[in-house]
Amino acid sequence: MNRFQTQTTSIKQDDFAEMVAEDVERALAHYDEAINRPTMVSVGKIAGSIASAVTLLSPKHQRAIDAIHADLPGLASKFVRALAAEAARRSEAGTGGATRLPPASPADIDGPVSPRADDLESMLIEDWAGRVAGSTYLEENLRIARSTLHRWQRRGEVIALRKGGRKHVFPLAQFVDGRPVAGLRDVLSLIGNPRLAWLWLTRPSAQLDRRIPIDLLRQDQVEEVVEAARVFAPD
Repeated sequence: MNRFQTQTTSIKQDDFAEMVAEDVERALAHYDEAINRPTMVSVGKIAGSIASAVTLLSPKHQRAIDAIHADLPGLASKFVRALAAEAARRSEAGTGGATRLPPASPADIDGPVSPRADDLESMLIEDWAGRVAGSTYLEENLRIARSTLHRWQRRGEVIALRKGGRKHVFPLAQFVDGRPVAGLRDVLSLIGNPRLAWLWLTRPSAQLDRRIPIDLLRQDQVEEVVEAARVFAPD
């Protein structure tokens, strides 16, 4: 019997999941002031459900997970994006066809570019772009000086999304170790529209065997992503 099973035999699985969820919520509240409360609760529930499910796996399968621990961040990212896509699909189905999120289908994302610009302008950024933050948050939490951020923005080295009048916010997934990942400038120059560029970067791409471009850029697979963006970009 492994450590997780020993700890959970005396409590119900639901209670164990709730305990993990509460711990995750407290950790998020302490380390990430930008995250909103509903998202914090959802993250806690996801973490609790996964932790509970893992304890029910056979020892063989638990050892298999241990053996691929280096790949877990990438697999977790794919899982979360698939979860978000399914949540969006159910949300759309439950609102009588009202669309708030762009389709998550790779075939749709790799389709014509021009109609997407108008669609994205009318959507809430957080609904399709993931977590975003302004310059104050980036300076206080990622130690990115405002002058540096604005220089990156002028050079097209970072993706900035307009929110409201003249305010810009920045998707957090594009930063690694306080810097924008390599390749963003090339992708942005090819696709042109920052919103379309970020939409493409965060959805499975047919040119990349359904892999997600921003995940590959975070792994320094720049050339492959840039070539795929070249195929996707309008003539």
